[in-house]
Amino acid sequence: QVQLVESGGGLVQPGGSLRLSCAASGRVRGINAINWYRQAPGKQREWVARITAAGTTNYADSVKGRFSISRDNATNSAYLQMNSLKPEDTAVYYCKAAMQSMSFAWAEYWGQGTRVTVSS
Repeated sequence: QVQLVESGGGLVQPGGSLRLSCAASGRVRGINAINWYRQAPGKQREWVARITAAGTTNYADSVKGRFSISRDNATNSAYLQMNSLKPEDTAVYYCKAAMQSMSFAWAEYWGQGTRVTVSS
């Protein structure tokens, strides 16, 4: 079974950096666009960044210039480099990807999230 697993979260001071990872487990035939979302306590989940299969990236205005999304197709992984972190970046971060299983079916997959806390 295919799964997405996030890692790399933790506690960091304002202005610090973290690198989040999103790895697909299990065998897949392909992965299309990969997105990062986040959900702060008491708030709705919001979109953060996207990277297409071709490597084109897009970012929410709130993180533009500070965050960078990337992918490594050899390891079926995606990353979110977060710099100049602010307290308002505190949230659980999730990755989402459209993936094709070995049986050729496409589906959306969500990871279980990794928690990021930005605080002094």
